[in-house]
Amino acid sequence: MRLIILERLPYTLVLFATAQLLLFFSALFAALFLSRRYGSALDRAIIALAPTSAAPAWFYGIFLILLFAAVLRLLPFGGMVEAPPPPTTLGYALSLLKHLILPVAAILIGAVFATIYSWRTFFLIHSSEDYVEMAKAKGLSSRAIERRHILRPTLPPIITSFALMLITMWMGAIILETVFNWPGLGRLFFRAIGLYETSVIVGLTVVYAYLLVVTLLLLDVIFALVDPRVKVGAGGR
Repeated sequence: MRLIILERLPYTLVLFATAQLLLFFSALFAALFLSRRYGSALDRAIIALAPTSAAPAWFYGIFLILLFAAVLRLLPFGGMVEAPPPPTTLGYALSLLKHLILPVAAILIGAVFATIYSWRTFFLIHSSEDYVEMAKAKGLSSRAIERRHILRPTLPPIITSFALMLITMWMGAIILETVFNWPGLGRLFFRAIGLYETSVIVGLTVVYAYLLVVTLLLLDVIFALVDPRVKVGAGGR
């Protein structure tokens, strides 16, 4: 059982690490961009699209499969690589990237608009603070003001909201991997439930619990690095 779980764990990490990195940086830069253009047509469009993030990623995954795999036949229906797998390392990597497009796109569509809207709001709140107005009065450039006085104090709440989003994504891995036939922990969990494999179900539950703990631990570490108010050490010194 342990070997089965360890064999599937890297596949889940590849899928969700790729999606989460793309989501974090794309949403961060898009939110910062929109905070400079408050009230623009693009800003209003993001606000209008934010409620679409209420639907889970697998919901959008079904429509992506229908459009790009069934109708347009541009991308594969599911799986991780072609069958049989390409013999060369480059061919295997290209096949993996091709199979990653649809599930990663489903995760992004299911979360990116609400994330941009939320983080853009954080930036707008901090950009109206008195110390930002003082920095403008001192003649600092807009980039320096964004980097020192807006982005840095906004990072702690952004990282907190992103960590909560990660936990939600881990919980939705079972259905998403099943929809895309991705050979990860979620797909293994679904098959174990259907076959009444109690030991595998318990083992996977423990693994998911560890993943959540690691996520929260990384949150604490990153929080201590980006927030100067958090002191690390004995007695907070």
